[in-house]
Order: sequence, then structure tokens, then C-alpha cells
Amino acid sequence: MVKVLADDSSGKGRRIGIAVARFNEIVTERMLDGALQTLREQGVADDDVLVTWVPGAFELPTACRWLAQTGKYDAVIMLGAIVTDGAMRVQLDLDVPVGFGVLTCATMELALARAGGDAGNKGCDAATAALAMSNLKPQLLP
Repeated sequence: MVKVLADDSSGKGRRIGIAVARFNEIVTERMLDGALQTLREQGVADDDVLVTWVPGAFELPTACRWLAQTGKYDAVIMLGAIVTDGAMRVQLDLDVPVGFGVLTCATMELALARAGGDAGNKGCDAATAALAMSNLKPQLLP
């Protein structure tokens, strides 16, 4: 029989670090609200979440790396409006899931649509992905 590990985004007992860019704060604040709402809905306690604000999207990979290096978090969420390949490097180099909620939009209207508007909220999506990966890791690497 084939063993299948299901996508599990429950968050009870999970500790989450969030790095948020101040650049385009009108967008990132909405994404943060969505991420926090999703974490709460999935059972993550407010006391188990740390939000760290950074100047802009290019500082996000460094902040996420530092959060991951503390060893205190089961997953890290990165929220911003633009970024380079740093998010993937943090995840691969430090072996901590990074929920990627970084928008690369041509207009402010598109960014707002993806930060809680018509196109959903990428902060919610990033939180769900981070929780799912943090639950998968112990099943694969006990």
C-alpha cells in the first residue's frame, strides 16, 4: 500500500516568525492581516508569532535567515512587494520552511487586489504554505 502524507496546515503548537517589508506598507499591512488571520484560524497562538518589520523587500531574505537561525520557529513567512531569489536560499540553506508571500505586480491596483482584494490575499496563502511545510518536515525527517 502506498503511504501518502496529506497537506496539513493545522497550526496548534507551531511557532512562526514573520518578516514584513515596510516598503509598500499599504499592501504589506493587508497581507500581514491575512497571514495573522489564517494562523489564528489554524490554531497558532498569538504568543507563538513574532512579526519583524524591515525597511524593504531586499531586506526580507536577511531577516528571514536571522529568524530561521534562532531555531525558535517551525516556519518563517516573508511578506513584501518585490524580492530576489533570497527566499528560496533561506529555505534551502537553513532547512526552515519559508511561506513566500511576496508580490511582484506592475501596478498598485494589482498589488491591492492580491493583498485582500478580488484576487485573494497572498498573506493567507503564505501562512497556509508555511504551516503545511512545517507539518510535513517532521513526518519526513523524524
